[in-house]
Amino acid sequence: QVQLVESGGGLVQPGGSLRLSCAASGSIISINIMGWYRQAPGKQRELVATITIDGSTNYADSVKGRFTLSRDNAKNTVYLQMNSLKPEDTAVYWCNADVTYIDKTWPRRNAYWGQGTQVTVSS
Repeated sequence: QVQLVESGGGLVQPGGSLRLSCAASGSIISINIMGWYRQAPGKQRELVATITIDGSTNYADSVKGRFTLSRDNAKNTVYLQMNSLKPEDTAVYWCNADVTYIDKTWPRRNAYWGQGTQVTVSS
């Protein structure tokens, strides 16, 4: 039906930058909201940032001013640019998408998760 494929995680030094990408594929009619969540060891999963179909963004207070979320609707892809990374940004990052898609001949709506990508900020 719908698949989300993430890329761009890795190891970076404090103060460095990374860019995460998440591409959705399948019988997609529209992606209503798309975004990123993260989970650090011993902590609950938390919202990082989301973006609506018209480009409105929402960020966690901890990443405001450092992270920028953008989307390419033609490619069904979102990009999370992460600057000034801190050790506390270390986590597994998951892409999430609220998608309207075609199931046989009927439109349906569901939320999907990517496989997760590790981001480690360490010297």
